[in-house]
Amino acid sequence: MTKIYPSFDEIQEVHQQLYEMRLDYWLSHNLFTFQWWLLLFVFIVPWFVWWKFVDKKRISEILLFGTLLMILVMILDDVGVEIHLWSYPYQLVNIMPRLIPIDQGIIIVAHMFLYQYFTNWKKFIIANTVMAIIFTFIFEPITVWLEIYKLENWRYIYSLPIYIIKAVLIKGLVDEYILKKEAIYNQKQGL
Repeated sequence: MTKIYPSFDEIQEVHQQLYEMRLDYWLSHNLFTFQWWLLLFVFIVPWFVWWKFVDKKRISEILLFGTLLMILVMILDDVGVEIHLWSYPYQLVNIMPRLIPIDQGIIIVAHMFLYQYFTNWKKFIIANTVMAIIFTFIFEPITVWLEIYKLENWRYIYSLPIYIIKAVLIKGLVDEYILKKEAIYNQKQGL
């Protein structure tokens, strides 16, 4: 028996239907609900707090760390949603399957504060581990309880090492590679 594979046009047609279903769902079940307002809050408020307390002398470095971390988080989140590890019944906007307010709001801002205040590697890892435990075992279950986050083929404990490793990886990239290369370049240029 020969397997019949879908054409690109057939995939695009299903994709369009899925988009229309998501839009209808979002308009009828998400927009202006308590969860929607909460997501708006956790997206906007952390950035105002960050702006008030960020070390303005190190803002470029801190933003570099945050931006690289944000890119990594978005990639990991897209992969997780795509392979059905988790899903998001409530979203701030309907056009993306990821949880933007958390991925680009509270998580990134919290990590940038750790990066700013814990410059020493050992203290950074300890603080990051504590934050990872809080996000994994307190905030994630709360978002599940609020039906914002749905575990499909995932368990909370799987998130713990990811929270720790991603921040350590990005701090290493920024501190040990980018900033050191910049310092060497500036030294050679006499800056």
